[in-house]
Amino acid sequence: MKTPSQWNPSDIEMAHGLARLALGLNILAHGLSRIGDIPGFAAGIEKMFATTWLPPAAVTVTAYVTPPVELTVGALLVLGLFLRPALVVGTLHLCVLTFGSALTQQWDSAGIQLVYVAIYTVLLATAGFDRYSMDQLWRKTPP
Repeated sequence: MKTPSQWNPSDIEMAHGLARLALGLNILAHGLSRIGDIPGFAAGIEKMFATTWLPPAAVTVTAYVTPPVELTVGALLVLGLFLRPALVVGTLHLCVLTFGSALTQQWDSAGIQLVYVAIYTVLLATAGFDRYSMDQLWRKTPP
């Protein structure tokens, strides 16, 4: 097994790019599947949280914001555009969703959401290996 000092940077760059693409496509698909019926999505979320102590207005706002956030973060990740901010926003949004899943005692959903958080944070921690993205393409373009 190779030690970290023996890792090939190009392999890490490729892994980072592929993981970013996979996460971006997944989150983008979440947003695309919900964006066409935000009121319906919000109504389902409001019903799910009706028995919790959360203020209904907070639940409604979160439900209405979720599809555009997912659509935007997913698209930015697919393109590799504004990578660090997209990863931070995505992680923070997942923190909100995980908190909600825990309040409704949906432990399976909370566990899956923690896997997303892990992927987001690994991508953020390895953002220095970002090579295959629009951000990098723009950095290499002379002014």
